[in-house]
Amino acid sequence: MGFDLTFVNWDIISNFVVKGFWFSVQLTIVATIGGIFFGTVLALMRLSGKKVLTVPATIYVNGMRSVPLVMVILWFFLLVPLLIGRPVGAEASAVITFVAFESAYFSEIMRAGIQSIPRGQVHAGQAMGMTYRQNMRLIVLPQAFRNMLPVLLTQTIILFQDTSLVYAIGAYDLLKGFVTAGKIHGRPEEAYILAAFVYFAVCFGLSYLVKRLQSRIAIIR
Repeated sequence: MGFDLTFVNWDIISNFVVKGFWFSVQLTIVATIGGIFFGTVLALMRLSGKKVLTVPATIYVNGMRSVPLVMVILWFFLLVPLLIGRPVGAEASAVITFVAFESAYFSEIMRAGIQSIPRGQVHAGQAMGMTYRQNMRLIVLPQAFRNMLPVLLTQTIILFQDTSLVYAIGAYDLLKGFVTAGKIHGRPEEAYILAAFVYFAVCFGLSYLVKRLQSRIAIIR
C-alpha cells in the first residue's frame, strides 16, 4: 500500500500520543527523583566503611546492574502478584521497577561524585567540629551534585528512552500510544517510525542542552 503518514492528525495526537507521552515523562521524572534519593542512600551506605551497610548495598547495586531492565519489569509484574495475591497494575509496576532499578545506576554516579571531592575539604569540615551528616549535607553533597549534574541528566535521558520497555507489560507509554494509533488506522510501520522520530527528537534536544550545560560548568571551574 506504500508509505503513508496522512493518517496523522491532531485527533490522533491528542487521543493517543499525548496520553502516552505524558506517562513517559511522569515515569522519567518519578524514577529520576526516586533513583537519585535512594541512589544517594546506597552510595552513602557503600562509602560508610561498615560491613553491615556496605555488603547489602553492594549486593543490591551489582545485582541490579547485572540484569536487563526488561527482565526486572517482567519479574515484578508477573511474580509479585503471585506473592501478594492480587495484581499490581502495569503503571504501578513500571514506577516501582524503574525507581528500584535506576537507584543502582544513580548510586554509582553519586558514589563517584562523592569520591571526586578532595579529602582535604572533608577533613576541614571535621576540624570545624562537623558531624558526618553535617559534612555530607553542607560540604560534600552540594559540590558532588554540581560535578555530577551533566552525568545525572544524561542518565535521565537514557531513562526516558528505557520507558519504552514498559510496553512489554501493557503500560500506556509513548510507544504504546503510537502503536495503538497505528493498529487502528492500519499503519503500524508508520507508527513505529514516528515513535522513533519523537524519541530521537526529544533525546537529541535534551542531549544538546546537557552539552551546553556541561560547557558552562566547565567554564565556571
